[in-house]
Amino acid sequence: MKAVLALADGRYFIGRALGSVGEVTGEVVFNTSMTGYQEILTDPSYHGEIVTMTYPQIGNCGVNADDVESHRPFLSGFVVKESCPFPSNFRSEMSLDVYLKENNVVSIEGIDTRALVRHIRTAGAQTGIISSIDTDPQSLIKKASQAPSIVGRDLVKEVTCSVPYQPTEGVWKLGQGYAVNPNRKPFKVIAYDFGIKRNILRHLTSAGCDLTVVPAETAADQVLSMKPDGVFLSNGPGDPEPLFYAQENIRQLLGKVPVFGICLGHQLLSIALGGKTYKLKFGHRGGNQPVLDYQRQRVEITSQNHGFAVDEQSLGDAVEVTHMNLNDKTVEGIKHRSFPAFSVQYHPEASPGPHDAQYLFERFVEMMKKHKN
Repeated sequence: MKAVLALADGRYFIGRALGSVGEVTGEVVFNTSMTGYQEILTDPSYHGEIVTMTYPQIGNCGVNADDVESHRPFLSGFVVKESCPFPSNFRSEMSLDVYLKENNVVSIEGIDTRALVRHIRTAGAQTGIISSIDTDPQSLIKKASQAPSIVGRDLVKEVTCSVPYQPTEGVWKLGQGYAVNPNRKPFKVIAYDFGIKRNILRHLTSAGCDLTVVPAETAADQVLSMKPDGVFLSNGPGDPEPLFYAQENIRQLLGKVPVFGICLGHQLLSIALGGKTYKLKFGHRGGNQPVLDYQRQRVEITSQNHGFAVDEQSLGDAVEVTHMNLNDKTVEGIKHRSFPAFSVQYHPEASPGPHDAQYLFERFVEMMKKHKN
């Protein structure tokens, strides 16, 4: 079945329908990872986005229940050069196309993804539309140009949990899966769900955290009443600037309890500390971003997924930049010079390197231990 991807600036691509038949709008972005498409599909941080995979064939490993990062796909749409209809992997349970159909993900294949990515790199990430219903390019271009931008929208309220819950899974082990972690968990941690990934929770659990995940709008005094040893600020979708409730809650927590943030959590912590954020031209999305850790004088290979960045010049003297992206010199990590609070822009739980960044979870535990003593 014919399908069309059209961008707000007038560029369009004709291909074949993949997954569910329908029509969706979102910000068209690209991810340079060779695999990990399951994690990408189910990462709530991609809510509101149409994700293009730069690797030419996607779906070779199939899909399995263990590798999802949330209870369903959250992205708006999916774009690949070629989907693999006959996956080959001992963990595969179904093909990519079947998974997309079962979860109503409107997708497109058979377009020149190289040309699309080069265009985004030049013109910038922008609103687009995938349709296998209306295949008139001019009609779709008009719809895309009238669709709302991702800037200034609160997408977190659409992905956060509705009630608190307590996850117990540890990290995955071959032949064992995600067994309940048997280790003693001496540190009580409240994790704000701005669109949290399951593997972050698993790493925190394995590091010794007794977790309670709370909705994004949970008040700071309610969190403090639970007497946590630490607070975690999760990843999530979209623009951090309109999330005033989260910024204010973080301000009320600073200095009272250790705080650790990842991705959107990093941006929100930076804003709470007086900083500002700005939209990147086409963002950082992939599994091979080099980041310099100033403290350890090491370069980490990191996994990233964000379209906004922290303005280094807006950070005051009380904030120290701890990590820097070596590709474009953007801020990748900060810490407060007095309060027990730090954050990183990248995703240490996504096995980049594959273990380059796991020390961050241990650092959070050490910070809680010191603060507790």
